[in-house]
This record gives sequence, C-alpha cells and structure tokens, in this order.
Amino acid sequence: MKEIKNTFFEGERPCFAAKDTRFEQVKFYPGESAIKHCSDIEASHCEFMGKYPFWHNENVLIEDCLFTVYARAAIWYTKNLRMRNTKVDAPKMFREMDGLYLDHVVLSDAEETCWNCRDVELRNVTIRRGDYFMMNGRDILVENVDMQGNYSFQDARNVTIRNSRLDSKDAFWCSENVTVYDSVLDGEYLGWHSKNLRLVNCTIKGTQALCYTTDLVMENCIMEESADLCFEYSTLDADIISSVTSIKNPKGGRIHAREIGELIIDENCVNPGACKISTEEKVSA
Repeated sequence: MKEIKNTFFEGERPCFAAKDTRFEQVKFYPGESAIKHCSDIEASHCEFMGKYPFWHNENVLIEDCLFTVYARAAIWYTKNLRMRNTKVDAPKMFREMDGLYLDHVVLSDAEETCWNCRDVELRNVTIRRGDYFMMNGRDILVENVDMQGNYSFQDARNVTIRNSRLDSKDAFWCSENVTVYDSVLDGEYLGWHSKNLRLVNCTIKGTQALCYTTDLVMENCIMEESADLCFEYSTLDADIISSVTSIKNPKGGRIHAREIGELIIDENCVNPGACKISTEEKVSA
C-alpha cells in the first residue's frame, strides 16, 4: 500500500482516482473532491476542510480523523466504509451508501445525515442536531447511540436498535420492521404511520405517542406521564408495566397497563370494542 504522510493538499481533486493508498497525518485544505473515485483507501489522523472529499469510493477505512464544518456532504455514493474514533462537525454526511460502519464517532451537526443508506451498523455513536437522520435507510443495526434530532428514521426499513437514547420528535414515521430494545424514546408523535414497530423494555416520553400504527408490539414498556393521548387509530398488542396518562380511540388489538388515567372512546372511534383494554384491576373494551 502506498503511504502519504505529514503533508497537505488543497484545490480541486488532488488525489483523484487514487488506489491502495494510506493517508496519515495529512491535512486537506479548502477545495473539492479531494479523494474521489478511489478504492482501497485508509485515512488516519487526517483533517478535512474542503467539500465532498470522499465521493464514489469503495473500501475505505477512516480512523482518528476530523471532518471540520467546511467538509460538508463529505461521503456520498460510497461502498464499504468503516469509520472509528472520528469527529464529524459537518452536516449532510453519508448519502447513498452501501456498507457503512461507525464506531466511537461523534456527529456534532448531523442534519440530513445518513440518507438512503443500506447495510448500516452504528455503535457507540453520539448524534446532535440530527434532523431527518437515517431517512430511507435499509437494514440498520444501532447499539449504544445517543441521538438528538427530530424526524429520525423516517421511512426506514429493517432496523434494530439496542441500549440507546433517542431525543427525537416524529421518530420512526412511516417506518417498517423496526425493533427497539432497552432504550429511551423521548419526543412527541412517536411512530406515526409505522408498520411492525416492536418496542421491548423501552421507556416512552412525549404526547400522542404511537398513533396510526399497524401491528405495533410493546413488551414490558414504561410510558411516562407526558405520553398522553396514545394509540389513536392504531392496531397493537401492548404490555405496559407503568400507568398510562390517557389512551384515545385505539383501532384494534390488546392493551394491558398497570392503570389508565383516562380512556377516551368517542364518536370518532373506528371499530368500537375491537381493542381489548385491561389494567391490573379490570378489563374493558
């Protein structure tokens, strides 16, 4: 493997079409497309200050690097990229990716990040300002992720999340086949219009959670006081180990909770009586 060390590049396409190359302690000053149409690339202890440095690449390893705020839209249309111990201050990272692995990565401005990405694994990742994070993602594994950003995982498919915290309004909208284990989901309008959303040992916060869902499953979950007006027009099978502030017009299935502060079944209910609702003291329909 060719090695390039302790130097800098600037301007347009300085390392275009490089192959089998390792960059170590290299600074990429302002310019565009520094490492474009490349393959079998390693970058270690490098700093990126220009736009679009990694586009149309294949087989990339990035470790202990910094992507400054000026390196926006840094990695698009790339296959098989692994990133470790790296700080990303630039928005709009990771688009149209196949095979993306992040471990111990900080995304400090993750707006519009990870769009249309497939075969993704995130471990020990911190995400801030991550509005629309992972939109249209497919085949995703997330573990030990601390995320802040609204509208996350919109239209995502085949997602597993473990031991994470999502501070995210409108998370999982129109998603399919999402399973979340041992996590905190904090934000109003969680999971609207989702299909096959499964929550296991999770804590739910925020108003009007889990409405318009199809085949929602909840196992051993806690719903905090802010999670009111839940399950409107949803079909579900839910075991909730806490009290629920209020439930409104579920469409069908089964709900069991420790207790329910208010059960609203009004003239707008679809299929009245189709959802069996029980608490530790009584059963209603």
